[in-house]
Amino acid sequence: MVLKTFGWSFAVTALGLAFAAWQWGWEAFGIVLILSILEISLSFDNAVVNAGILKKMNAFWQKIFLTIGVLIAVFGMRLVFPVAIVAISAKVGPIEAVNLALDQPEQYEALVTDAHPAIAAFGGMFLLMIFLDFIFEDRDIKWLAWLERPLAKLGKVDMLSVCIALIALLVTAMTFATNAHTSTGHADKSATVLLSGVAGLITYLIVGGLSSYFEDKLEEEEEREHEEEEKAKAAGKEVSAVGLAGKAAFFLFLYLEVLDASFSFDGVIGAFAITNHIFWMALGLGIGAMYVRSLTVYLVRQGTLDDYVYLEHGAHYAIGALAVILLITIEHEISEIITGLIGVVLIAASFWSSVVRNKRLGSDDKAEVASGV
Repeated sequence: MVLKTFGWSFAVTALGLAFAAWQWGWEAFGIVLILSILEISLSFDNAVVNAGILKKMNAFWQKIFLTIGVLIAVFGMRLVFPVAIVAISAKVGPIEAVNLALDQPEQYEALVTDAHPAIAAFGGMFLLMIFLDFIFEDRDIKWLAWLERPLAKLGKVDMLSVCIALIALLVTAMTFATNAHTSTGHADKSATVLLSGVAGLITYLIVGGLSSYFEDKLEEEEEREHEEEEKAKAAGKEVSAVGLAGKAAFFLFLYLEVLDASFSFDGVIGAFAITNHIFWMALGLGIGAMYVRSLTVYLVRQGTLDDYVYLEHGAHYAIGALAVILLITIEHEISEIITGLIGVVLIAASFWSSVVRNKRLGSDDKAEVASGV
């Protein structure tokens, strides 16, 4: 099972590290390995959240997520994205941006750093909306009940998450971006932060809304199909909902890709603290992305989220923390170690709480059996 799920990840790791050592030497080998570990540590919460969405898809779309989805994640976000933001910031063509990255890495890094407020605002708002919509939903299973119960009651107010996200964006733009301008003498980034943040919010609403719409339609169609199949059994007829399922799965897949893009912002930005070489960066982060995707499928196939019910809670709290960190980094630099550790600690705590809960339920079941005897 492990080899089947992680086989491609192992193969890509071996080939990627071997290529780095052959093409650029042992220094590149070490940096690519470090970047791979960085990406895995920063994106473990991504895998848990993805698993909650991916388990709604069939085997075909899970395979699409691991193939085409990987190409989008590796080449799109880990290679094309750093080049694209430099091309947009410096107002140059993509080929010129690549040449700049190869020939003038210091200037390239400066341009990426200059674009960071826009990236952080977009990604921060997208992730913040994911966290707010999760925390304001009334769920049967609650991890931190003292916090989640009152928030679920507040969540009955329409559009509350959008209002809070917009308030957070306004505070960020007027405080962090303006302070950064007055303290550093650089251009005021408040307008850029506002526009990018609103773009992140709109992206979430469009993609998430379409995903939810088609998911609801799929559930309705499955119920209707089941009823019609029961009635049509005698006549030997079958009803298919393949087309609608395809639409639902497609938009869920699209949602996953945008979610992965938002999660990858901190990894791409953090990679510049280690190297300015875009091909080393793409290779290392790409290897890490492969493991995150394999881990996502592993969690789905093993039913880990069903066995450890608080894992999804811990991952969403980690998302909320990452969203806040991204917004703070518009002005203040925060170590990637801190970012990664916060996510790991929250998920580890939720895992441990799940283990304790399972043991308690097991003890209660044994006690009921004993009393019944």
